[in-house]
Amino acid sequence: MPFPIHLLLAVFLSLAAPSSPGSSSCAPRETAVVIDTRAHLMHLCDAGRVDRTFTVALGSRGVGKQREGDNKTPLGRYGLGAPRASKSFHIFVPVGYPTPAQARLGFTGGAIGIHGPPRGYATLAELAMLAAQDWTAGCIAVASDAEIEAIAAWLRKQGVKDVRLAL
Repeated sequence: MPFPIHLLLAVFLSLAAPSSPGSSSCAPRETAVVIDTRAHLMHLCDAGRVDRTFTVALGSRGVGKQREGDNKTPLGRYGLGAPRASKSFHIFVPVGYPTPAQARLGFTGGAIGIHGPPRGYATLAELAMLAAQDWTAGCIAVASDAEIEAIAAWLRKQGVKDVRLAL
């Protein structure tokens, strides 16, 4: 029996739907990237209001990164580097993990960032996103090159320099 295409379309449309202002994780007057790790949503917050929302995949072992190689996404507030070209992900936005305070506590690792699908695996990454499957080594990933391009353009335009990853 073939898979009902209307069910797949319904799932896709529900994931792609913009969030309402009431469902935001944006703090009042905050202009930042806010990752709601429970909902797997990235909010681009402009003056406390959601400008755009994207579905994200996180580390394959969840959140709460403390050491290199744990495949977890860190929680907290981090500086963002400038979006840059990447051979592996088209565009990569570095996340400043660990903070100096975390490093003093023994947290290890690096190379955490916001990016799109890995080169050559765009369709697989999009399917994983539809299935709400976390697959990164600790980064925050969006489903397409078009999405990471839109995020990079927004960051440049707004001059945003930090990301908040919250439960």
